[in-house]
Amino acid sequence: MADKNLTIVEHIDEVRKRLMVIVVFFIVGVIGSFFLAKPLINFIQYDTPAEQIVLNAFNVVDPVVIYLKVIVFLAIVIISPVIMYQFWAFISPGLRDLERKVTLSYIPFAFLLFLAGISFSYFVLLPYVMKFMINLSGQLNIEQTIGINEYFSFLFSLLLPFGFVFQLPIVILFLSRLGVLEPKVLVKVRKIAYFVLFVLAAFITPPDIVSHLFTTVPLFILYEVSIVISRLGYRKFEKAERLRQLEEVKAEQQRQIDEVMNTTGEK
Repeated sequence: MADKNLTIVEHIDEVRKRLMVIVVFFIVGVIGSFFLAKPLINFIQYDTPAEQIVLNAFNVVDPVVIYLKVIVFLAIVIISPVIMYQFWAFISPGLRDLERKVTLSYIPFAFLLFLAGISFSYFVLLPYVMKFMINLSGQLNIEQTIGINEYFSFLFSLLLPFGFVFQLPIVILFLSRLGVLEPKVLVKVRKIAYFVLFVLAAFITPPDIVSHLFTTVPLFILYEVSIVISRLGYRKFEKAERLRQLEEVKAEQQRQIDEVMNTTGEK
């Protein structure tokens, strides 16, 4: 483990440096997203979830607001590996060499899971949500006039949570690999976790059973996958701990032998 006993001021300075790196990459991401935002907005406007509705601008600045929102959203997605790496770099001094290498390899998988969560919410969940809303409006004789700003705000509020929720297996693996979280704890609190996920699904989906199931079942599967991954990660942690303890015993024995040899040599 690296010997870095930083003071509070040094920790704050380290955080500042990491944030500055993220800000620089964010600016670069914003510049790149400037060219990607327009095609993405056009795609979303005419793709399946929104094809049955007409998106309106209720404010003169709505097109600019949407453009900026999409740019920021794309920039965050693009630089998310950088954000993950900076977080890893901040905590890595407290890890052993093997733990540093292992946890660093999690970043690409975390990014892929983030994209998987966004893709799931857009291509699988969103069409059912929009269908439910349109059907409900028809049953209530309500003519929907949807603003493009409101639609994109709703879209982002649906996409981002799933992007973060899909990080659950990586977070569990990370904590298990460090020995912070044991698999038996996840098994013990399974019922509570299911209830929390069930309530979470109710908050981010409309109140119909199909949409709820489309959200709840994948979340339950993610939790079960996380338990399996936690077991694998914790086994590796235990193996590493045994090796570390064995090395410490050998080092202590060698130290005692050296002391005896030095004492004998002096005599």
